[in-house]
Amino acid sequence: MGRAFEYRKATKLKRWGHMAKTFTKIGKQIAIAVKAGGPEPENNPALRAIIANAKRENMPKDNIERAIKNAMGKDQSDYKEVTYEGYGPHGIAIFVETLTDNTTRTVGDVRSVFNKFNGNLGTQGSLSFLFDHKSVFTFKKKDGLDMDEMILDLIDYGVEDEYDEDEEENSITIYADPSSFSAVQKHLEENGFEVTGAEFTRIPNDLKDVTAEQRETIDKMVEKLEDFDDVQTVYTNMKPEEVAE
Repeated sequence: MGRAFEYRKATKLKRWGHMAKTFTKIGKQIAIAVKAGGPEPENNPALRAIIANAKRENMPKDNIERAIKNAMGKDQSDYKEVTYEGYGPHGIAIFVETLTDNTTRTVGDVRSVFNKFNGNLGTQGSLSFLFDHKSVFTFKKKDGLDMDEMILDLIDYGVEDEYDEDEEENSITIYADPSSFSAVQKHLEENGFEVTGAEFTRIPNDLKDVTAEQRETIDKMVEKLEDFDDVQTVYTNMKPEEVAE
């Protein structure tokens, strides 16, 4: 497996472990999916994917159902996706994904953190070249599954030939072009695979080494950004401690 995939697993475990407001963030994702495709998961692929992610994060069934019900209410906020990009301390690239109903509030919050840590907030898209945008699917492995054959079936959807296998969870994680998200999800479901996670991620293509002191400062900045309810995910191109040289 490539270093980029090790990076994703290392940073994801750390990210979710520090996010006390995970359920609130997932609730916003549910709201967007319900407004776009309706409240019935069987008729709404995007909602099915988010529910799978919610279950993986141990979000109670009652919370999921409440989020779906609230999304249908007249007073439900209208969220939209907005990204913010810039450089943090020590020249580390910072990519922030948000779901917000008030861009003025959100950009103010994000800018305040960049300023506090002597960073520079750039224009949207200015650092996208440093991160590879991927759709990611995790599903239960079937007995006798031939991954080479499966990848060949999915190659037209931009699925990569590198994948992660978790023997403890008996699961497989594959990576694909973001534009093929719906097609890959449909293929997995139609072929009887139990999808336990489906999402988008950004993997840095140029990891930077940092000292222990620098890492501590950057981690503090990321945590400050993640404290905001509008912030969904924060990516950096800082090499995680778990990724070997």
